[in-house]
Amino acid sequence: MMHKQIDIISMENAKKKLRDGYCESLWQSEIGNFDITEVPDNNTVCDTLIVGAGITGITTALMLQRAGQHCIIAEASVAGFGTTGGTSAHLNTFFDATYPELESDFGEDNSKLVAESGKEAMSTIRSLIDEYAIDCDFESKPGYLFSENAKETKQLMEILEASQRAGIEVAEVGDNGVPVAFDKVLCFTEQGQFHPVKYINALAVEYLKLGGVMIEGTFVKDAAYENDTYTVQAGNYTIIAKNLVYATHIPPGINLMNFTCAPYRSYVLGVKLKDNAYPKALIYDMQEPYHYFRTHQIQGEQYLVVGGEDHKTGHDDPEKVFENLENYVRQYFNVASIDFKWSSQYYIPADGLPYIGLLPMSQGRTYAATGFNGNGMMFGTLSGKIISDQILGIDNKYSTLFSPSRIKPIAGFTDFVKENADVAWHFIADRFSAEELDGLIGLGFGEGVVKEINGRKAAIYKDEYGEITALSPTCTHAGCTVKFNPEEKSWDCPCHGGRFDVHGKVISGPPRKDLKQIEV
Repeated sequence: MMHKQIDIISMENAKKKLRDGYCESLWQSEIGNFDITEVPDNNTVCDTLIVGAGITGITTALMLQRAGQHCIIAEASVAGFGTTGGTSAHLNTFFDATYPELESDFGEDNSKLVAESGKEAMSTIRSLIDEYAIDCDFESKPGYLFSENAKETKQLMEILEASQRAGIEVAEVGDNGVPVAFDKVLCFTEQGQFHPVKYINALAVEYLKLGGVMIEGTFVKDAAYENDTYTVQAGNYTIIAKNLVYATHIPPGINLMNFTCAPYRSYVLGVKLKDNAYPKALIYDMQEPYHYFRTHQIQGEQYLVVGGEDHKTGHDDPEKVFENLENYVRQYFNVASIDFKWSSQYYIPADGLPYIGLLPMSQGRTYAATGFNGNGMMFGTLSGKIISDQILGIDNKYSTLFSPSRIKPIAGFTDFVKENADVAWHFIADRFSAEELDGLIGLGFGEGVVKEINGRKAAIYKDEYGEITALSPTCTHAGCTVKFNPEEKSWDCPCHGGRFDVHGKVISGPPRKDLKQIEV
């Protein structure tokens, strides 16, 4: 039995501009809730419950619904609220894990398989756009990767040779498409870009037309598995499902993915130029961290979209990072104004490849997709295909390569140790680094800090009206101490990437419980 639900988004989310950060992304104007949708009564049975309405969740749900399944999407906020609403929306068949690295860690045959998976993801996006006549600003463009010194050039030539061996169309060219001095340039053909929110909104509409159900403003708290079914508490609803898919970037709770994926923030600017010298391609340098460029038109206005300066979540100063990125842009471009600036979260896998499929050590048929690095639109699409095939019992040639249960004792081991040593450090250091706080006079409007009051550590935030909110700074996921993100106005966990708003509500990441309120 179904009934209608109207205006399920909360005013709190509306005030947050419908994204998991305070800063407005270039895609923000298209993010909105589906005001009227079918939602389940208690104890409704479905084939598959998908948690999360980003590109991974909606693609998976559409593919399953097309195959005849009855699916429900449960989204804590609104479609596109998370990383899909904050991506820079590059579509690539070359990835952050380069083909030389893939050859070294997984072998030449698997490197070719990764290249095939990228082509399939691109083909899937194109075919869905064509099939449903989706207006999402899709454009096919070349992708330029350039070096600026001898060390980078050596790496670039290795990328050229390994990419060609993998079956990727790439060649050396004489121009990089931006006013940045270069040594060598590679051109990857048939890359792409689109408006990510317009795209997933259109997919969601088609999913709903097929009888799929999407409930927004519904946080999934608990999932119990018994007698081959899940009983899931999703907001005010109890949903019974045969399969459970976490399309939430990182599965909730304590699980293996917390130790094989590291959370990172990436920063993006939407820039207007005085001289109209907007790039006509997708462009990437090889710095560490690297920078990337492209152009997008929003409501008739051209914008240079430039990003980079990535760092591990909760570690660097976001204000300084934005300053560095702005200085970098102004060094090379004739800037008229910077109209947008935002950041977004992604997860870096220990061995370079995402984890897609059955969640290790979980009961029943729990699926997850994470570790996309900076290639979320491509791997999110691929995840929809892999997971839907697995649920439908269809053999998928990529399942083993991207399996979350894969064991690679050499590939990624150094990064695995480094990232988890950092987590262990925060467990200890954060508990002994605070100074006593005599008062809150020095705390500015819109600022947050972790301090001690009367011997008790607190995460303290002062809003624009001077009202103080004090929370327990202990992340409810694994007990690390959160840090304030002054740009996105959030409390970010430096260990596993859990994020909370200034009132302590879970925004994203693995935590299931909000931060506790403290009276001051």
